[in-house]
Amino acid sequence: MLTIQEILETNRMIEQNNFDVRTITLGISLRDCCHPDIKIFCQNIYEKITRAGEHLVRTGEDIEAEYGIPIINKRISVTPIAIVAESCHTDSYVPVAQALDAAAKTVGVNFIGGFSALVEKGYTKGDRILIQSIPEALAQTERVCSSINLASTKAGINMDCVREMGQIIKRTAELTSDRDALGCAKLVVFANVPEDNPFMAGAFHGVGEAEKVISVGVSGPGVVKRALEEVRGQDFSAVAETIKKTAFKITRVGQLVAQEASRRMGVPFGIIDLSLAPTPAVGDSVAHILEEMGLESCGAPGTTAALAILNDAVKKGGLMASSHVGGLSGAFIPVSEDAGMIAAVERGSLTLEKLEAMTCVCSVGLDMIAVAGDTSAATISGIIADEAAIGMINNKTTAVRIIPVPGKKVGDSVEFGGLLGYSPIIPVNTFKSDDFIARGGRIPAPIRSLTN
Repeated sequence: MLTIQEILETNRMIEQNNFDVRTITLGISLRDCCHPDIKIFCQNIYEKITRAGEHLVRTGEDIEAEYGIPIINKRISVTPIAIVAESCHTDSYVPVAQALDAAAKTVGVNFIGGFSALVEKGYTKGDRILIQSIPEALAQTERVCSSINLASTKAGINMDCVREMGQIIKRTAELTSDRDALGCAKLVVFANVPEDNPFMAGAFHGVGEAEKVISVGVSGPGVVKRALEEVRGQDFSAVAETIKKTAFKITRVGQLVAQEASRRMGVPFGIIDLSLAPTPAVGDSVAHILEEMGLESCGAPGTTAALAILNDAVKKGGLMASSHVGGLSGAFIPVSEDAGMIAAVERGSLTLEKLEAMTCVCSVGLDMIAVAGDTSAATISGIIADEAAIGMINNKTTAVRIIPVPGKKVGDSVEFGGLLGYSPIIPVNTFKSDDFIARGGRIPAPIRSLTN
C-alpha cells in the first residue's frame, strides 16, 4: 500500500521535477517462430508480436490515466534475431527487420529491440548475416533497434567484430545520411550486455527469460537534483544518503507500474531498471546533478568521482525498493539526450576522453556521441575496443553508440529530435589506430574470468 505521504511526494516529483516512467517494455520470445522459409518466419514473428503486444500500449495509457504517472514509452524486445533466424535459407535478414518494424507499427510501440547478435567469443552463420544486414535494415525501418555484444569478462573481446562494427557503423551512417545518420542512433555495441534491459537501443529478450515478461525503466534526474539542493554544502555522506532515499521513492513508483502492467496483461513481472535516464528538457539532466555536488561544469576534475557516488547510491536505494532490479540500473550519460552534457561539451569542459573516464563508473558507456562524418571506421573501432576493454576488465556493462554524421565537422551541431535531442560534433583524437585494429583475432579474457 502507498501512504498518503508517498502519493503527495510522487505528485510533487511529477509536477515539479520531470519525473516519469521512461518505458514499459514487453519482452517476447520468438524461439517458436523458426522456419526455413524466410517469408513464413517473418509472418510467424509478425503474428506473434502483434498478438502478444496487442494490449501493451492501451495498458500503459490506462495506468497513466488512473495513477497520474507519466509513462513516456511503450516498447517491445524480442529474442536476438541472429539466434532465431539462423535456420532460414537466406543471405539477408532485412526482411526480418521489416517484419519487426511492421509489427511495432501495428501495436503502436515507438521502438522494438532485438535485431541483435551475441558474438563475444565468435560468429555463427546467423551472426554474420545479421551484422551485414544492419545498415540496410536500419535504413529501411523506423522503429527497429539493433545491438551487438562483442566482449565479456568471461570471453574477452572479439576484435574481428570490433573491426567489422566500425565499418558497419560507417555504412549505416551513409545509408541514413539524409536523416543525419539517424540509423546509428538505433545501433549500440556492448560489452557484458544485460539480457533484461528495457531501454533502447540495447534491449533484447534474453534466452534465459520466460515466454513473455514485463519490465519497467524508471527515470528522474530532476528529482535527484532537487533533493540535493536541500543538502547543499553538506558532506558526501549526506549526499549519498539523500540520493539513496530519492532512488527508493523513484523505484517504488516503478514497482507499482510494473506490478499493475503485469497483472492487467497476465504477463510475469521481469525487472525494474532504476537508471537515471535524462532528456534534453531543462531540469532533467544527470550533468546538472553532478554540478549540484559542487562542480563548476560537468567534466571538471572530480566529475568521475561525483558520478561514482551517484551511480552507487542510486543502486543502493533502488535495491531496497524492489526485489527484482536488473537491466542497466544506475546513471546514463548520453550526450545528445542530456541538456547539461550538451552545455558542457559546448563550453569545452567535457571531452570524449573525459566521457570515456566517466564510463568506468556509470551504467553504460559512450552514448549518443556525434562525431565528424569523415571519422574513419578504424578510429570508430578503436573507440569501441577501448570501451570493451573497460567493460571486460572491470566486469561491468559498457557500450558505444556513436554517430559519424556525413557532412558534419567539429564546430557543427546535429539535431536528432525528440528524446534523442541534439549534439555538438565532438572532437576525436586524430592519431590513427588502423594497424592495431587490423590485427583482428580475440583479446583474451582477464585472469578474473577464472576466479569462480
